Formats: sequence, structure tokens, C-alpha cells
Amino acid sequence: MMYKLIPLILLTFLNSYVYANSAEDNIKIRRAVLDYIESQQKVEPSLMERGLDTKLAKRTYWKSKDGSEFIMETDYETMVWLAENYNKEGDKFTESPRVDINILDIDNRVASVKLTVDDWIDYMHLYKNDKNNWKIINVLWQYHDTKRHINKK
Repeated sequence: MMYKLIPLILLTFLNSYVYANSAEDNIKIRRAVLDYIESQQKVEPSLMERGLDTKLAKRTYWKSKDGSEFIMETDYETMVWLAENYNKEGDKFTESPRVDINILDIDNRVASVKLTVDDWIDYMHLYKNDKNNWKIINVLWQYHDTKRHINKK
């Protein structure tokens, strides 16, 4: 009888262990995404530094004045600069901005997330580094109003 209980006990223990890791990963993934968006809202570049991997590639499609389309890419350093400068006047976000974080998938050390904010949407890829921290490594974004994807200068 005892031999039949041991596998059941082990299975129960392993299931709760996997669940605990998933809950912790969810919290850490959400924190990395919040660091990304809150750094811009609160003008706190240290949050951006914490949430991003230094090899970040953030991309969107854009149109030049002549109408030709190209891919615009932003890197880690530019995003840290953006967090320090974008909302300095406090006029880039509503008082209570919409911030919806939808974790689409987690598979061991990689995750996909959809972040929806007032004016735009970000699809993100994150990975868990060797220090057990989740970092944003890729972002593909667009404005909800895609007509805004044009260079006006």
C-alpha cells in the first residue's frame, strides 16, 4: 500500500513545484514589462535598464515622406534615453493610462507577451537569463492608428 502512495505523493509535490515556478515566472515577466512602460511614464531610466536586455531590438514599420516603407529599429541605449526624456513634461500619457499585459506563452526560459497601452501595442519576447531574471529582448510595436506610422519631417 505504501509503495502505491509514494508515486502519488511525488506527483503531487512535482505538480505544486511546477505551479510555484510558473507563478514566480508570471510575476517576474509582468515586472519586466511594467519596468518597460513605467520607466517611460515616470521618467525612470533605471527601470528600463532593469527590464531590458542590452541586446534589445525594438522594431516597427514606418513610412518616409515619399511614401516608401522601411523598418525602424530602436536599441537598448535609445530606450534608456527615451525613458529619461520622452515624458519629461508629463504630457505623453493620460493620468491613468491603459496598461494591459497579456502573457501569451511561457516555455521554460522564453515567453511572449502582448502589452496594450493607450496609443500603441507591443509584442514582446522575453527570456530568463542565467541570474533568473526575465529580460525583454525583442519588441515589435505599432500605433493603434496605423496612419501615425509616417515620418512627417
